[in-house]
Amino acid sequence: MPKRLYARSLIIVIAPMILLQSVVAFIFLERHWQTVTQRLSQAVVRDIAAVIDLMETYPHDADYANIIRVAQDRLQLKVDILPPDPLPPPGPKPFFSLLDETLSSEITRQINRPFWIDTVGNSNIIEVRVQLEDKVLRVFVRRSQAYASNTYIFLIWMIGTSVVLLLIAVPFLRNQIRPILTLAEAAESFGKGRPMPDFRPRGAEEVRRAGIAFVQMRERIERQIEQRTAMLTGVSHDLRTILTRFKLQLALTGSKAGAEALNQDIEDMQSMLEGYLAFARGQTAEDAGRMDMEACFAKLSEEARLRKRKLTTKIVGNREVMVRPTAFARLISNIVSNAFRYAKTVEITADHGGGMLTVTIDDDGPGIPPEKREHVFKPFVRLDEARNLDASGTGLGLSIARDIARGHGGDITLAESPLGGLRAVIKVPA
Repeated sequence: MPKRLYARSLIIVIAPMILLQSVVAFIFLERHWQTVTQRLSQAVVRDIAAVIDLMETYPHDADYANIIRVAQDRLQLKVDILPPDPLPPPGPKPFFSLLDETLSSEITRQINRPFWIDTVGNSNIIEVRVQLEDKVLRVFVRRSQAYASNTYIFLIWMIGTSVVLLLIAVPFLRNQIRPILTLAEAAESFGKGRPMPDFRPRGAEEVRRAGIAFVQMRERIERQIEQRTAMLTGVSHDLRTILTRFKLQLALTGSKAGAEALNQDIEDMQSMLEGYLAFARGQTAEDAGRMDMEACFAKLSEEARLRKRKLTTKIVGNREVMVRPTAFARLISNIVSNAFRYAKTVEITADHGGGMLTVTIDDDGPGIPPEKREHVFKPFVRLDEARNLDASGTGLGLSIARDIARGHGGDITLAESPLGGLRAVIKVPA
């Protein structure tokens, strides 16, 4: 079965139509067409048999002129008397000819003498020859006298009306399914973080209700995100004010005893606040745009040079991708920077094609145990034995990375790298 709703809807319309027409055509051919043809053939053979009876009853009629005249005027049969030569050999039987089969059966039943008929071809005349005792009777009959020739008109009308019905049904179904496709595109765009301001619920009542429900859901989600971001921004502002006062008080005390430790604690608290705020914000307010992967990799190469790490990059396909540039650059930078901290060699491969961007990051670091690779994506989870993507130690690094990837409609997976360390695979539509 096809997977698309449009194709399934067409099958729902076409399949019953074909089934109904097949049943009607079978019944018509079996009952009407065959019955009418059989009765017409019976009448023609009955007239030929009557001519033969007249010829045998009145053998003294010179050349059977009166009988031939009566057959032509009254029975619409053109009759000729031929010498008693052998009948022509049987011709090839047509693949499907109801007339040939029915006419032969009736001649055998009513006349029961050697005969030869010619019904093949598109001619309007049928030739019948009957072997008599000392002569051969040749009869020419119009095809319409022995065959229900108007059957094709019925079939043409049946097929023609079906074609007209399809020509009406196809655009109608397309118009009914278009609002569903628009709703699916709007939901997909919202899932990828791309705006779709022109969406309006259209179509049938059920589709409109689904569209209105989607719009309301999108508004609730956006309102919830805005409220969460505003709340955390306010909390962060207030806490930063307190931390700033702490710094001033430490500076005014003039005592250096324990001041360095306290300053370090304040710096850690500020870093943790930035991490919490970034996780809550999720970069959802940024619009999608074009991003040059080669430029992004150039910045990472500069960072690798400063950290004295070996970085190899490769781009397959188009270097420009359609993502949220700032968020996606942060996603790549976080994972690569984490690899720089724990590994000496890092390899990055970006494969862009078929509407999908796949970024594979391999390193030769210690890696993460397989049983903990999914666990590390949870917020505030830190592994003592494995790596952490968050320099502040909040345990939000991988959670933020996956949140950004899923905000683009993709995901991040972790696996073992061929280099011996960790492999991070980022897949997003682009």
